[in-house]
Amino acid sequence: MYQPQRIRLFVKPFCGWCGQAMDWLDDHGIKYEVFDVIADEKASDEMYRLSGQTLAPVIDVDGRILADFGGRELAAFWNKLEQDRP
Repeated sequence: MYQPQRIRLFVKPFCGWCGQAMDWLDDHGIKYEVFDVIADEKASDEMYRLSGQTLAPVIDVDGRILADFGGRELAAFWNKLEQDRP
């Protein structure tokens, strides 16, 4: 499985899609950093800068961004990352 250098996941507490994203990453043994955009204003600003929106979750995988997604979209995004890797 593809193992990028850095994965940042921007989430909101009690967000169902955010939970799905963390579950998917955990189920696939992928290490990531979590940023709570409600508790951390800098994280919120960074999420907006990366995605242009305030909806969560947003994932940053070595500079490739997926915003406002659920489990299916994350799986498709990850498959594309695996296909595109050098």
